[in-house]
Parts: sequence; C-alpha cells; structure tokens
Amino acid sequence: MTYRAYVVDKTGDTFSRGIRTLDESDLPEGNLTIRVVWSSVNYKDGLAASANGRVVRSYPMVPGVDLAGIVEDSQDSRFSKGDEVVVIGNDIGVAHPGGFAELARVPAEWAIHVPDGLSMKEAMALGTAGFTAAMSVDALEQHGLRPDWGTVIVTGATGGVGSTAVSMLAGRGYTVAGSTGKASEHQFLRDLGATEILTREEVSAESNRPLESERWAGAVDPVGGATTAYLARTMKRNASIALSGLTGGAAVSTTVMPFILRAVNLLGIESVWCSREVRDHTWKRCGS
Repeated sequence: MTYRAYVVDKTGDTFSRGIRTLDESDLPEGNLTIRVVWSSVNYKDGLAASANGRVVRSYPMVPGVDLAGIVEDSQDSRFSKGDEVVVIGNDIGVAHPGGFAELARVPAEWAIHVPDGLSMKEAMALGTAGFTAAMSVDALEQHGLRPDWGTVIVTGATGGVGSTAVSMLAGRGYTVAGSTGKASEHQFLRDLGATEILTREEVSAESNRPLESERWAGAVDPVGGATTAYLARTMKRNASIALSGLTGGAAVSTTVMPFILRAVNLLGIESVWCSREVRDHTWKRCGS
C-alpha cells in the first residue's frame, strides 16, 4: 500500500520539502495505524518546514504535530478498526512522523478516542493550542477559580492558546480581559468574549514594586518573561497563573512576595508529554 505525505528532508546543507509517495513499509514503529482525516498547522510545523527551524530531530520527517483520523489497524485492545482517534504531542511531527500524511503509525498510548461532543475536524480546529488552553482553564478551576472571583486575564490573547482561552473562559461565564500587541485585533477579541483589552506594554511594564494593586482572579499566560512578572505582582490573593509559553522570554524577574504574602500559585502547563489520564480528561472537557 502506498500513501502520500508532506516530507521535509535535509542532507548536509541541502534542504527540501514537498509531497512524496511513500510505501507502508516507510511507516515508523507503533501498534496503531491511522488513516489521517484531519490535521492542523501549528507554529512548530512552520519551523519544521523551514531549513533553519531547528525543531526536527532527524530527517526525513513528516511534519504535523496534531492529527485526527480513523484506526486502520490496531494491535492494542483499547482500539478497534474504525475508531476515531486524536493524537497530539509526544514529539510527533518533529521526532516521529506526524499528521501531514494520509497514513500515520503511532504507539497506542499516544492516542485518545475523539470524545463525545467533538468531531475530528473540531478536534483539529482546537489542536495543540486549543488543548493547551483547555489544560490552562482546567488547572485554574482545579485551584478554585470561579466566575464570581472576578476578571481573568489572558495574555498573548490573539495567538492560538490565548484566543481559544478567551473564548473558553467567556463561554463558561467568566469576565475576561485580553492583552495583545495588535491594535487591529481588539474587535476580534471582543467578538470572542473579552470585555477589556490591555496593550502588550501594559502587561510587560517593569516595576521596582514587589506587589501592586490586586487585580486579576486568574491568568492564562502563554507569553512568559516580563508579562509573568507583571501578573505575579497584580494577582488577587489565592489566585493562580497558568503558564504555558515563553514568547515574551524565558527569564522572569520577580520576588517571592506574591507567593508568600498573597498565596499566588504559578501553575506549569505542559501539553507535549502530559499523561494519558490528563489527555483523556482534557479532551472530554473540550467536548462538553
């Protein structure tokens, strides 16, 4: 059996990318073979398709960090032929051939049944970014966040994680503020449900004060850097920050004061290697 795939390859200084026809014997090891129906385009996929993206571990590689499809063959009792499944994370698309192909083969441990309430297309509309947003919202709620606590801020709100988080929070009845560096996207954020817009400069401003006025009941932060430091200073007592990214930088200049005087929680969100139990729980929440 042959199948088509988008393949990136690099030999020495020569980089190539394009559609190739592959044989089933080219599929990697794994006990679950999937007929891919949908995938999505993640920022990491763009890097994988670039000569100097520096995310692909070995060549040739099929990018596509997200995929949804129908099981063609299963050597695992949890799955049967015809099951609809979703696979994200676990380094597919960078170290293990991913979703930009008609066929994929993965360890069954990586796959989750598409939950009730979601189609395969909808699961890929969410993709890794939406899944990370859902993990963030779930983590905040597991640490006590409720709509009557006050305003929840989402940083980097026009990005994949941020925009999905704004929509999810607004849909769950929260008052949402979004920060962005794109003045042209303010209406987009309001359409998603944000009632307050902050500029990038506001949420990344430096300060010598370890604490400022308590403002936010919770925060979804895919930005990091100076923005995380701003959030730490301005969170309400017992509030939490769900941190999932570093587009604003990896270094955070803060003090222990928000954590020991206001009991602020800093929650790390990691969606690539999270446990199967977390994946199953989060996807079910996405479908509810």
